[in-house]
Amino acid sequence: MADRIEMLPPKKKRTKGLTKEDLLILDKNDLVERILQLEAHNHQLKNKLSKNLENGRNSDSVTRENRKFDFAKCHYRRVLLHILYFGWDYQGFVVQEDTTQTVEHHLFHALKKSCLIESREKSQYNRCGRTDKGVSAFGQVISITLRSNHESFEQTLPDSLSSELPYCKILNRLLPKDIRAVAWMPIPEDKPEFSARFNCNKRKYKYYFPKSSLDVCAMRTACGYLIGSHDFRHLCKMDVGNNVTEFRREIFTADIVPVDENDRDCATSMYQLVIEGSSFLWHQIRCIMAVLVLVGQGQEPPSVVKELLDVDKYPRKPQYTMALHIPLNLFHCSYDIDDWYYDKEELKNVIAQLQNDWTIHNVKSTMIKDCVTNLEGILDSVVEKIPTDYVDTSMTKDRVMAHTNCLIQGVKPRTYIPLFERETCPSLKERIEYYAKKRRLDETE
Repeated sequence: MADRIEMLPPKKKRTKGLTKEDLLILDKNDLVERILQLEAHNHQLKNKLSKNLENGRNSDSVTRENRKFDFAKCHYRRVLLHILYFGWDYQGFVVQEDTTQTVEHHLFHALKKSCLIESREKSQYNRCGRTDKGVSAFGQVISITLRSNHESFEQTLPDSLSSELPYCKILNRLLPKDIRAVAWMPIPEDKPEFSARFNCNKRKYKYYFPKSSLDVCAMRTACGYLIGSHDFRHLCKMDVGNNVTEFRREIFTADIVPVDENDRDCATSMYQLVIEGSSFLWHQIRCIMAVLVLVGQGQEPPSVVKELLDVDKYPRKPQYTMALHIPLNLFHCSYDIDDWYYDKEELKNVIAQLQNDWTIHNVKSTMIKDCVTNLEGILDSVVEKIPTDYVDTSMTKDRVMAHTNCLIQGVKPRTYIPLFERETCPSLKERIEYYAKKRRLDETE
């Protein structure tokens, strides 16, 4: 028996970790068993790790829920915010149901993400101007209640501005690069109901365009007829469907001036319509600019503006297309209070960003201008080679002056029809009757 026991093969020792030499002396069956054990152990570890991760996620969710920002413990301050944006890639300023590509959407996303407000409904928000699709603003102003570092009695102290939350810096870290917060201003305690919209005294717009072959003097004469209080129903888009039936507005100033006084005589010299008023109607400035371009092109006399403002003589608006939206800019909004606070370093950052944008756009503009100049030279040389008897009298230098063609939307007719010889839109009275009748039908239904 003892001899038989001694003849049995020695039992292999199982260790947790085997060296390369240990593995080499194992037979095939032992190696297979070893691999199966390792795979089973690996599977157990994966299940355990997955379970731990799931528990960790649940724990993080609970932690985040427990750490939800408590707005009830915050102090608040009523302020005006000066907002700058280039609206070319946006569907307008105001939030819309069918798109997130609006300036207001991005603005409130930044306000809520930074916990400067709890919600739009609780923020006492108001905007000065309602810019449309593609329109920019260098001077948009909103009134809003934001979270503050200071209690109400501390907010009147001289050093409360410099020690306040850096509103512009916070927002600019979260906003798209073409939307910037420039400055903020505290609303005085004795004016708690102060509104960016209803307390705005004047709104200034600018519309930029190249001189090209336009008669700037005639356009300036036409601008003179705009000044004063007038019924602008023929120089806007009538929004009777939204209960807008009053179209009288007051224009304080209106003029055509060069952007750069030292560059005013070239076809590519940039000019601007500068117009200032108490308030404006839907598409009012784009309609005004469309008529001014017709005046500048010599298609209409400057007095056409005066005629369009005579709603008794002309109760119906002649049909015409508006000017392009891209050059329009809400430039400045004026208030009785003017105590804006600027963060010097953040203002430098905004300027640096705008300088970078200017470089890119100006490089593109310069490249296009250089290409145009080169092609114009080629065209001139082609004309010079044509025999005199066959030269078209219109083919002279500087004959292509199409810089402002794109400002008027729609298809350009071959034969121009004067405004007061065109088909007309329904009168204001007819529009009111139409919508009144429509509402009665809706009520019956």
